[in-house]
Amino acid sequence: MTTQSILLLAAFLAVLLAGAYPLGLYMAKVAGDAPVRGLGWLQKLENLLYRWSGLPADKAMGWKSYAIALIVFNTVGAFFVYGLQRLQGFLPLNPQGLGAVSPDSSFNTTISFVANTNWQGYGGEQTMSYLTQMLGMACQNFFSAATGIAVIFALVRGFASRSGKSIGNFWVDLVRSTLYILLPLSLALSVVFMGEGMIQNFSPYKEVTLLDQVAYETPKVAADGQAVLDAAGKPVMEAQVATTQTIAMGPVASQESIKLLGTNGGGFFNANSAHPYENPTALSNFLQMLAIFLIPAGLCFTFGSMAGDMRQGWAVLAAMTLIFVVMTAGVMSAEQQANPALQALGVDQQASSLQAGGNMEGKETRFGISSSTLFAAVTTAASCGAVNSMHDSYMPLGGMVPLLLMQFGEVIFGGVGTGLYGMLMFAILAVFIAGLMIGRTPEYLGKKIQAYEMKMVSLAILVTPALVLTGTAIAVMVEPGTVGVANPGAHGFSEILYAFTSAANNNGSAFAGLSANTPFYNVMLAIAMWFGRFAVIVPVLAVAGSLAGKQRLSANAGTMPTHGPMFIGLLIGVVVLVGVLNYVPALALGPIVEHLQLFTRGQ
Repeated sequence: MTTQSILLLAAFLAVLLAGAYPLGLYMAKVAGDAPVRGLGWLQKLENLLYRWSGLPADKAMGWKSYAIALIVFNTVGAFFVYGLQRLQGFLPLNPQGLGAVSPDSSFNTTISFVANTNWQGYGGEQTMSYLTQMLGMACQNFFSAATGIAVIFALVRGFASRSGKSIGNFWVDLVRSTLYILLPLSLALSVVFMGEGMIQNFSPYKEVTLLDQVAYETPKVAADGQAVLDAAGKPVMEAQVATTQTIAMGPVASQESIKLLGTNGGGFFNANSAHPYENPTALSNFLQMLAIFLIPAGLCFTFGSMAGDMRQGWAVLAAMTLIFVVMTAGVMSAEQQANPALQALGVDQQASSLQAGGNMEGKETRFGISSSTLFAAVTTAASCGAVNSMHDSYMPLGGMVPLLLMQFGEVIFGGVGTGLYGMLMFAILAVFIAGLMIGRTPEYLGKKIQAYEMKMVSLAILVTPALVLTGTAIAVMVEPGTVGVANPGAHGFSEILYAFTSAANNNGSAFAGLSANTPFYNVMLAIAMWFGRFAVIVPVLAVAGSLAGKQRLSANAGTMPTHGPMFIGLLIGVVVLVGVLNYVPALALGPIVEHLQLFTRGQ
């Protein structure tokens, strides 16, 4: 790591903490029943929404009712987004006249945005109209993020309850999360982004004249649409000259803010946050990283406040931060290293006042190694998936770090709500293991952890590895899965493993060398995304409901403290061991083998 990398990481964590703490306390008030002081006008709007929609806002829900409402809401949203894509050619706000999205791509994109994954097998500016981007993608960015916040509110109520059956009301949690948290933050961040140069308009795309013409060649095509071949069977090439360039426009800033704050990640443009209209400056890049972690970090303090012991929130945050710092140091060090293949060609890869040095392939020169690798660690530690560099171009071990951060279960800060409730599942597992070691019934926050909770926790933790490994195995065994691999061998396997890891853990980033916009991958990844989201949420809500019905016991001399260094170390150990042990064979076949091949070639 360079000094610049260390200072950047330290500054990032310091600013994050300064913003997350007050936000966390504010979100605890939003999760409560009392009105939020100073926001009476929003409460009037909230009550008006309940009356207009006929939602049962005053009805307490058990975990089953809560889960049914959540799944029904997201299923209805999925049908709406699918229909919007299929009909966009007939709908307004489509200045480029873009046609309907194909059925399999529409299905994949629908599940992706509803599941807070935002995996994109398409180029946004070439596929989606302004209406589809706003009414479909941006709205689901709000709703999927609010769903995650609602679930963590319900789980924490289960811990805090003094023996009751209710874990809250899904409709209230959904509305309040959107109205009081996501909308105000997104509005403020959008204005800041526009000030930095991010575009926000409804103009048609601009056709501009190039200052320097670009000469290139394309295969000559016959009248039947087939390439013309020469005597040797090779395509006949035609010289072409480009004199103009089409520059995409659109309402980018409004979608960009919730894409980050909601840990969604789906970009307006195909290049995502590497595009200058989507991430124009070094400051916007820093703010984007902060926005990704802001709510997940703040929810740790929300947890401590609602549980009545802020030390619990600090302990969870400490465990997340320690793992994140180690993994970030790993990817920064790996990418600062010279690539042996380029070194053999005499390419200068040393850091100097004129260049960042290291492996700059796939990275923006305006961001360099430090800002690119920190962004990669942030976006994969959180289940965001936005990228400002191409992870497929990272060194083998550098690319393995984002892969591992997802394979931990997206609990290292993780998605909005999802990261914390995932980490709390590991916390329950940790106290269960500790209880076995000392011969006591395990307790967490005064609630006894028994067989039912452990079954649900095991299901929540193991469902994503099962989806990842099963999906990867099927993809490497069948022709539709291997035909899209542009890089055969260890790296090609890593691309497939990364795709299913990203989908099942609801991240959305990719090793982009895999051609995944095919019926096979669109369907397979959609299945992984849907069950990776809702097959985890339902067990989490079941745990919340079970804990809510239990008496909260007072701590005594035999109670294991869950806020000190010993518990933090135990929690980190459980997260790392469960994550690593599930994936060691797959990692050995992919990035580890590729690393050995790269550094032993020619020796």
